[in-house]
Amino acid sequence: MLQQPEISPNSYAPPQRRLLGPGPSDISTRVLQALAKPTIGYLDPSFVGMMEELKSLLRYAFQTTNALTFPVSGPGSAGMEMCFVNLVDRGDKVIVCRNGVFGGRMVENVERCGGTPVIIDDVWGQPVDPNKVEEALKQHPDAKVLAFVHAETSTGALSDAKVLCALAQKYGCLTIVDTVTSLGGVPVNVDEWSADAVYSGSQKCLSCTPGLSPITFSERVVEQVGKRKQKCQSWFLDLKLLLGYWGETTRTYHHTAPTNSLYALHESLLALQQEGLEQAWARHQSNHIALKDGLAALGIDFVVAEQSRLPQLNSIYIPSGLDDKAVRAEMLQQHGIEIGAGLGALAGKIWRIGLMGYSSRVENVIACLNALESVLTNQARDCEPGAAVAAAYRSYAQQSLVAHPPRAAVCQPG
Repeated sequence: MLQQPEISPNSYAPPQRRLLGPGPSDISTRVLQALAKPTIGYLDPSFVGMMEELKSLLRYAFQTTNALTFPVSGPGSAGMEMCFVNLVDRGDKVIVCRNGVFGGRMVENVERCGGTPVIIDDVWGQPVDPNKVEEALKQHPDAKVLAFVHAETSTGALSDAKVLCALAQKYGCLTIVDTVTSLGGVPVNVDEWSADAVYSGSQKCLSCTPGLSPITFSERVVEQVGKRKQKCQSWFLDLKLLLGYWGETTRTYHHTAPTNSLYALHESLLALQQEGLEQAWARHQSNHIALKDGLAALGIDFVVAEQSRLPQLNSIYIPSGLDDKAVRAEMLQQHGIEIGAGLGALAGKIWRIGLMGYSSRVENVIACLNALESVLTNQARDCEPGAAVAAAYRSYAQQSLVAHPPRAAVCQPG
């Protein structure tokens, strides 16, 4: 018999953190409590009823009436693969927009499906250029799919999904759209865009536990999948098989669903509905503006131009002379704040500060600026004490005045 492992006999107790990186985000108490509810069978009538509510809440978040809207049992990467393995057959030509790490992963998916990627590259930190896309569509009239990332997590750049989807329709292409970082943080309007296959993640602006990928498919996708001559290369992600589990009528066994995680997603989507989408978008924008003003007081610049900048994912250049890893380590160990490093071509050059979902709160903005000022001072960078936080508070005050301008005094008759 093997000996017992030499580990602590105590249950694991994770440290308290403020999750201000590119994901996961902070999770509210109500969502964590939902995870602790009693587990029931995934074909239990009560659970099936909850599944229907969950699909309805996802339709609200995606702003769609698509019948085929549900959470994939797996992270955002599983949602991405589901789109590609069901829509891309061997020999298909797919136009892929690559302006960061996750556009590159789309290229990988096309290649693994046996398709031929036509790659449109844009500078990391810039949005996808619609002019380049239209030129590629003209040059490749046989392209089947246009794939792009709406909100590129590696850079914080937001692309114009409405324009890109319109171009795809104009040239007879289906669209695959990555909204992992955008859903719940900025407008995602699937029906208005006429997008076809759109996937997201549970752990970012939805502030649920990682491990689920909300996804929605248009009727055009359902029709295309029905015409497939080749068997889908993934059994688990085969949309035809999943229709029996997440469909509108009877439920048939496909896999053991992560029931408690789905409770949590239901609760996080319920919180989003109760807040209201427009209010959630405005909250993310407000906290971004305050953070931006505070960072400016520290002399820190953004990677992305303002008109294409994600409010929930703030990519900033590391000031010259600073040790990237040392700063992030001190933020984490001394202040309990996680911020993200750069990826790919931007590794060691930028930090990524996430204000996503439940993490997008005033107290997190202030705590982050306080901690960053302290750490930069320790790294021998000249910072005016309290300037960053003061700038953030001024920003909030100004935003309040704009949203609620003071009324003129009214003279009462006397």
